Amino acid sequence: MEAIILAGGLGTRLRSRLTDLPKSMAPVGRRPFLAHLLDRMVTGGYERVLLSVGYRREAILETFGSEYKGVPLHYVVEEEPLGTGGAIRLALADVRGESALVINGDTYLDLDGAGMAALHTRTGSEMTIAVTEVEDMARYGGVVIDGERVTGFIEKGQQGNGWINAGAYMLRRDFPWPPGLAPKFSFENDVLVPFVGELQPVVFRHHGTFLDIGVPEDLDRAQELFSGPAPDGRAIGINGE
Repeated sequence: MEAIILAGGLGTRLRSRLTDLPKSMAPVGRRPFLAHLLDRMVTGGYERVLLSVGYRREAILETFGSEYKGVPLHYVVEEEPLGTGGAIRLALADVRGESALVINGDTYLDLDGAGMAALHTRTGSEMTIAVTEVEDMARYGGVVIDGERVTGFIEKGQQGNGWINAGAYMLRRDFPWPPGLAPKFSFENDVLVPFVGELQPVVFRHHGTFLDIGVPEDLDRAQELFSGPAPDGRAIGINGE
């Protein structure tokens, strides 16, 4: 099992909280947010994690090095910003197995990765997408589900309960990228939304925790969630102290 974590985000909306750090390194519960994501990779049985890094990547490399709790870390470096799509395409080229889990470095899910991988394999899909139900989907936009497939998307702003894209995907290493994409592109806006009919992503319903730290209010929620001691009894500082 392999996972790709998109950890190169600038965290523009968190500038008041971050001091020249990538968003995934925001201190949460006395540890970088990325440490909590890596804990999930460890407990989920992942054997290799690829970290897609760019902005201030040295902060991540100095903190985590080449392995985390016995799991090898491999760094895929964006020399210039590639957007979510460009970053995923670059990282997939370094995947060794047939498929990999892709998650955002600013979103925490207590995801059943093994269950999602099993569904992905059983259906033979090129893409499986995790969705989660929220009370108000206005901030995120919704997904349209027919059976076990995503068939469309609802634009942001529509209020009410619904299923949303949780930002976690199982993708085949040989994912069929649409032709003509620029080096920098958005996975969601340039691939997922316009080509959903061709891709027909399989739905994996996530019923656990969903937390996106993209805005200060949700960063505060993360502080509450992770206010207890670190799982291994130690706190990891920004500089690995």
